[in-house]
Amino acid sequence: MLTLTSEVPIWAHRLPAGVKLAVLAVVTMALFRLQGPLPMAMAFAAVAALTLTGGPRFARQAAAMLRPLWPFVVLVGAWHLITRDLAGGAEVILRMATAVAAANFVTMTTRLSDMQRVLEWLCRPLAPLGLPPARMALALALVIRFIPVLSDRAGQIAAAWRARSPRRPGWRMVAPLTAAALDDATHVADALRARGGSV
Repeated sequence: MLTLTSEVPIWAHRLPAGVKLAVLAVVTMALFRLQGPLPMAMAFAAVAALTLTGGPRFARQAAAMLRPLWPFVVLVGAWHLITRDLAGGAEVILRMATAVAAANFVTMTTRLSDMQRVLEWLCRPLAPLGLPPARMALALALVIRFIPVLSDRAGQIAAAWRARSPRRPGWRMVAPLTAAALDDATHVADALRARGGSV
């Protein structure tokens, strides 16, 4: 499966995964304490500047990972335009974009195996409840891995639809994308069982 980790090596790749995830958690909580479009614009500019420290190629990859946000930006923008709350709409959009951009920076500079070890450590308190930390961490890692896979599948299904019809696929993609996701999940489960794992 695909991974969200960038192949462009930058300084942030050398930082411990736990440190990056902890900073991301603090930054995300701080974003929800900021009020007003101007502070949110400054926060977004700070994350953008951080991303640019990785160079133009890394920055282009990071920008490409923000494309799935466009439908949400349009919906939020349209709603706040209707309600005539442009400042509130700008604040929500900037907060969403900043949080996602910061999370993208962490995932692009952190190997999934390192992130999985941190998740396993975080899940240890759940062990007395009968929830194995290793399985919990593996499940979370698989969710992260499936994000780009499903995005790629959605693009393939949309392209196949456009080749056969002039209409936009819209909701018609739900059924084939669901079937593809279930098929991929079955193959991953079979692969885990073949390697001695359990699901």
